[in-house]
Amino acid sequence: MTLKTRITAESDVAEGLAYKCRQLLNTSETAFDAHQAIARMLGGKVTEDGATFGFWTPELLDARVPDGDVFLEVMSPKGPLDLTRAHQDVTFERVYLPVARYEAHTFAAVKGMRAGSREQGGDFYSLVWRDAQEVWHRILDPLAMSLPFGAFAPAELYDVAAMQARRGDKEYFEGFRGETPHKFGPPTNILQIHVPTATAGGTLASLTRQFERLAERVEKDLTLDPMDQIFLGYDAVQLLPVEPTTTYETGPGFWSETPGETDDEVMVSLTRPDTTNWGYDIVISGMATVNPVLLESGRPDELVDFASVLHNFPTKPKKLIFDVVFGHSDNQGLDALNHHFFAGPNMYGQNMDYKNPAVRSIMLELQRRKVDFGADGVRVDGAQDFKWWDAGTQTLRHDDEYLNAMSDLVQEVAGTQYRPWFVFEDGRPWPQEDWELSSTYRAVIEQHADADVFQWGPLTFAHNTPFIYGYWLSKWWRIHEMMHVGSNWISGTANHDTLRRGTQVNPKLNINTRLGDTQMEILEKAYDNPAVSMLTYAAFPGVPMDFLNATARANWGFIRNQDDKYGVKVVAEEVISLKWQVDTYRYSVPGNFRRLKELGFETREELARFFEFLPALVEVTEYDLDHIAKLLNGVEPPLAGPGRFTVRDLKIIARAWMDDMHEYCNVANSTSALHDEQTSFMLALRRFRRDHAWLRDNLGPEDHFDYLRPVEGRTIFTSYRRRGNEEIYAITHMEGGPSGEFDPLRLPIPGLEGAGWTCALRTPGIGEDYISGPITLRDAMGLVFTRGI
Repeated sequence: MTLKTRITAESDVAEGLAYKCRQLLNTSETAFDAHQAIARMLGGKVTEDGATFGFWTPELLDARVPDGDVFLEVMSPKGPLDLTRAHQDVTFERVYLPVARYEAHTFAAVKGMRAGSREQGGDFYSLVWRDAQEVWHRILDPLAMSLPFGAFAPAELYDVAAMQARRGDKEYFEGFRGETPHKFGPPTNILQIHVPTATAGGTLASLTRQFERLAERVEKDLTLDPMDQIFLGYDAVQLLPVEPTTTYETGPGFWSETPGETDDEVMVSLTRPDTTNWGYDIVISGMATVNPVLLESGRPDELVDFASVLHNFPTKPKKLIFDVVFGHSDNQGLDALNHHFFAGPNMYGQNMDYKNPAVRSIMLELQRRKVDFGADGVRVDGAQDFKWWDAGTQTLRHDDEYLNAMSDLVQEVAGTQYRPWFVFEDGRPWPQEDWELSSTYRAVIEQHADADVFQWGPLTFAHNTPFIYGYWLSKWWRIHEMMHVGSNWISGTANHDTLRRGTQVNPKLNINTRLGDTQMEILEKAYDNPAVSMLTYAAFPGVPMDFLNATARANWGFIRNQDDKYGVKVVAEEVISLKWQVDTYRYSVPGNFRRLKELGFETREELARFFEFLPALVEVTEYDLDHIAKLLNGVEPPLAGPGRFTVRDLKIIARAWMDDMHEYCNVANSTSALHDEQTSFMLALRRFRRDHAWLRDNLGPEDHFDYLRPVEGRTIFTSYRRRGNEEIYAITHMEGGPSGEFDPLRLPIPGLEGAGWTCALRTPGIGEDYISGPITLRDAMGLVFTRGI
């Protein structure tokens, strides 16, 4: 049976959708109310014997396109389509079907369409229109639920209901069902994960298998090795964004068409998406589904599978947190969405037009559909970037109403309605020059009556470098704030932003060399520091968060291989990380930096010499690639590399750096070097926080936090906290020289008096035989004592 005979347009159904759209626009109390209801009708939706489709199409009105030139395009592969193949050429049958329109909305209904599922591929679709010159234009579906070839290709009709019906965590959600939507509260702590570098496989399926393995080992009470320990002891997992990202700036695309043998056929060259990205370079379109780069099978079910393995984890379910980016779009979004979505350029690409009720509603609907994959919590990236232009005052204003709407959305999974826990990254007035001084990190918290709305705290925000001498006392005022108002802050100093910032620090600054013998050791210990973790978990209020690449002592950086125009400039800004993360031995490992070696940089020293010139030339030439290439060719003795540099060579080198670093940052490359003493301590620390969840609260009237005075060349923090009969005392050496021998339990700290203290935790380097008494603390060492527990 051909596609043309298998499917038929259901014009009466499409007309009914258009009429419903008309009624909503004409009778709703507000335009936003109308568009919120219409947004539920948009995208491709599977029905009992076919599908319906809805698009917001103001561009058709702009171009005055008549109804007779607008069609739903349905495409179906004539032969096998294997989503696990790197490349394939497939002939598609293509049919154009009529649509129904009302103002800026277009609808279609089709009987007989094949929906995709875990077991089978579905038909593909988009909206198309023909101009007066007989040129065809394609409108993609921004609310698509399956995009096997990315956000710039036709969508696959997907059976979301079937995916939800098969999920393995129904009982978990059913347990929260009630007369009103359940509200998820904060976890005790969070593990932040970048899916592509978290496992050797780099996919959601691979990460799911890792947690399945952990679950089985925990259930059977088997011995845990360091690789197990770095994943355990967390109440929640937060994934860096898993939405479709930008594609290669100058191609090739993942879906490329050529005419078929007949008018009803088209030949499509298909490439499995293979971009590398840290997740934040999104185009808004496709935000409701999963980045195909992360899907081993090409099926979005993998995200449901991951949610299920967390929710079914033995001993205690783990929560899943999505990191969503709705505060901007990359400039590539201009090729995926109509221009009405955008309000103008910004430092990341494009501002979104939040005041347009259709845009506002579609973006909230994208969020609702995404979180319905089964997330318990949502982290909102760059909340300070949600702004709108107030023409009356000629100023940009924060759209806090939109942020409130985000946190007020009701989700539904397995018949249970709920509201997720919300975290906002909001450093307003960033990017104002004095933002680090001016930001309260509480702008969103203070506007919510909901006590469970959180923000990233000041030590979690991007610009923190805890391996520069003086850092901890320079941040004392912020730490003091954390102790007194930090209960709704995310705490910890290691995340995707801070670790990357650490790799950008000039090694000539006053670096804390007591953390290690080499720059690599210093960086690794700075963001996996036992004393810092002890302070975070045994003293600080709020919710601690760790970054897997930091606790695994893996590498990290700004990962993005899609740039062409500014790719060389981006790499020039990143290459300083070579000094912090790559030594001669690591570079020499055969599997590391293979692309750069093939380009002629056979040793680290050769690459480092090239990178000494590149950033300087980018600056002095104001990023003139032709001039940069000529100057590089004039260096004596000649640089290693391709021989004679051209602009094309520079771009190839930049791409090779990004691809090689992406592989180098994989956690699987670092696990063999993990030390059981460190990973066991960190796991014990996380379990300690779980057992004393009240530490999340702000300091009470009996609590005390300070640093030892006089400083005398070292920074030592002391924390005494009490709830009821439970007392916890922590002392941590943050930086500087040895303390000299002293008894931590004999310090003049209120509440510390009396006997009965037990040493509960010791950082690595302090023997298990230490119970109490005189001790000399050195950098990154600390102790936790308990009483009445």
